[in-house]
Amino acid sequence: MDQSLALNALAPFVALAKSATSSRAAADLITQATSAQNTYVFAELLQQPNVRSLQGHEQYGGHYELLKCFAWGTWEEYKATSNLPDLTDAQALKLRLLSLLTIASSSSTPSDLTYVSLCHHLDLASPIDLEHLVTQAIYSNLLAATLNPAAQTVVITSVSPLRDLAPGSIGSMMAELEAWSSRCEGVLGDLEAEIAKVRAEAAKRSAGERKTERQVRAVTDDDKKGGSGLGGMGRGGHNTRGGRKDYDEDLDDEDGMDVDGGMGAGGGKKRSAGGGGGGFSGLMKGFGSGRSGGR
Repeated sequence: MDQSLALNALAPFVALAKSATSSRAAADLITQATSAQNTYVFAELLQQPNVRSLQGHEQYGGHYELLKCFAWGTWEEYKATSNLPDLTDAQALKLRLLSLLTIASSSSTPSDLTYVSLCHHLDLASPIDLEHLVTQAIYSNLLAATLNPAAQTVVITSVSPLRDLAPGSIGSMMAELEAWSSRCEGVLGDLEAEIAKVRAEAAKRSAGERKTERQVRAVTDDDKKGGSGLGGMGRGGHNTRGGRKDYDEDLDDEDGMDVDGGMGAGGGKKRSAGGGGGGFSGLMKGFGSGRSGGR
């Protein structure tokens, strides 16, 4: 339930308290306010002068103490306080609902919300009565909960902020907030340490990757340089380009001699129109013609 709805439900009683000048009227107003539907906060009514005048009153002082139980007390505190007026059925149901909110808000372990524990704190006779009470709180939007009859537990997930703060509770609340703040700072410190660790590992990994890339690049460059320098070397490491050239020239000379010899032996075609023979036969003819001219 939204707190504004509870405040709106209390507003008419606050207005009536201004005109409740008699003690009896103020006491009746407290009974009406604590029995009305959707009234779950009472601090503003407690602050009204006509209501505060009941404090310590011989006849109606118990009504003022009862209103304080509804504001921030519990069912157990009501039972432990003497000289309080009897409750109507509506008042008893509401005080048990408010006490359930307090128990649910202050519970630190699931064992605090067992059927046995809740029946003891709320003075309920049976687990069925407890289930009816929790169901009423759920449908009234006072809390979000799930009943587990098999495990005999009540699982509460959220509680509406409908209880008033008791006098002197600010100090304890501040202590709880400081403890919560310290825990948050500790968690933030751990997270920052983890973030720094992850960043350091990432930087180290990145440096290693860059180093590996440089090494691979250096090896690749060396292989390229070595391949270009060994392009003219044979398997034994000797230069084969010059040898190949000489070997090709020898083959050309041998081919030329074979052609000349073939042409001389077979009376092949003359090389020039002047009749000069080729090869050994050409030389012999030239020698013969020279001797004839000399004679």
